[in-house]
Amino acid sequence: MKINMECSQSNIELVIIEKNITNHNNQKSTSLMFTKRSLIRSITCILKKLHAGYFRISLSFGGQALLWKTLIDPTNDTSKSRHVLSMLPSSVFIVLWSMSLFILALLSLLYLLRCLFFFKMVKEEFLHHVGVNYLFAPWISWFLLLQSAPFIAPKTITYLILWWVFTVPVVVLDVKIYGQWFTKGKRSFLTTVANPTSHLSVIGNLIGAQAAAEMGWKESAVCLFSLGMVHYLVLFVTLYQRLSGGDRLPALLRPVFFLFFAAPGVASLAWESIVGDFDTLSKMLFFLSLFLFMSLVCRPALFKRSMRRFNVAWWAYSFPVTVLAMASTNYAQQVKGTVSHILMLILLALSVLVSFSLTLFTLLNSKMLLPDNDPIASILIV
Repeated sequence: MKINMECSQSNIELVIIEKNITNHNNQKSTSLMFTKRSLIRSITCILKKLHAGYFRISLSFGGQALLWKTLIDPTNDTSKSRHVLSMLPSSVFIVLWSMSLFILALLSLLYLLRCLFFFKMVKEEFLHHVGVNYLFAPWISWFLLLQSAPFIAPKTITYLILWWVFTVPVVVLDVKIYGQWFTKGKRSFLTTVANPTSHLSVIGNLIGAQAAAEMGWKESAVCLFSLGMVHYLVLFVTLYQRLSGGDRLPALLRPVFFLFFAAPGVASLAWESIVGDFDTLSKMLFFLSLFLFMSLVCRPALFKRSMRRFNVAWWAYSFPVTVLAMASTNYAQQVKGTVSHILMLILLALSVLVSFSLTLFTLLNSKMLLPDNDPIASILIV
């Protein structure tokens, strides 16, 4: 009798243990499902908010990587300032380039997922006169990383293949944007759709020309350079005469006015790569870039409203300043004068300061990087 009672108690304990294990497994499974759903919901939310304008960040880091490579590369400039700059540790450049690659790869992956799962939203960007210009930004960023890559020489098959991979989308976008300017109706007239972000299409051609010149493809470089410069002249006249709706650009996007001096800055670097010397034309383009930069800096009220609250548009300040700093280093190397080197140091310091400040602001305001009611994303709705 005693033995039967003990067996009954043992069976009851086993049943209780089995129920506890089952309940624990059910709770664990429910928790895993909840975590999985939360992760999917978070990724979906990010993909909906992530427009092409976020590639401003990769443009900034890519420009800084190319700038640092320019500074640490051997040069025939014997000035003290350049000698000190050439002693900068190469490890800093490697870390910066790696960070740039990680950021660009992450943004590219997320945007690719957006194209797959939210194609309608991407199509709205493509059809918008502001959003379509930012589709050049990822390819410009990849060109910058390709030129600054520490382990890919310009005249290698890897460089050549990557150049084609990045160039084809730029040319396709060229055909779309430039073609509609003179083939479609009034809604596609240049005087209607032109705005400061249109300079990104020009920069895409010029940076491609620079990359082609570095690997010795001079004809391809001249082709892309001429394509970019002809449309830059037309665009510059249109915007300079305020014939378009550029002056009606939302206040939050006014930092993109810095692209006015980014285009001639990139052009001066591209032409130097093509001819092999910072000649008169390169200097003219550099001076134009410097003049436009000073014109904008002397008008801080233009950017006052856009600086009231942090948003991703602030990153538009960094890349143009970095391009101007790179052009100033090449100018100082050619001229070899005290004034040119002082100008170079000022622009270099400003470039690093702007990029560092934007990185710091982004880290401190990370919750505002993908806001629920993004005013910039709403602009891209057709």
